[in-house]
Amino acid sequence: YQYLRRYKQNENLDHFTFVPGRIEGTEKECLECLVEFCGRSNPSWTELSNFTHFLNFQLRKCEKSVFCSPVVGQQFRGF
Repeated sequence: YQYLRRYKQNENLDHFTFVPGRIEGTEKECLECLVEFCGRSNPSWTELSNFTHFLNFQLRKCEKSVFCSPVVGQQFRGF
């Protein structure tokens, strides 16, 4: 949700890293954001769960990638 919220607000994600335990927005805002980005018009709880698990997996891989690190990432802005 932290990434999606910033993406929706056109913020630069190159300088953002997920912080576990950080509470942003309300439960309603989070759910609305997830539904918006899920890609389904009326997703079930299972579809939302699968979407969030997949997104979290991909974002963790991205954060650990050398191409997205602060040092090397400067050469690959927006990657």
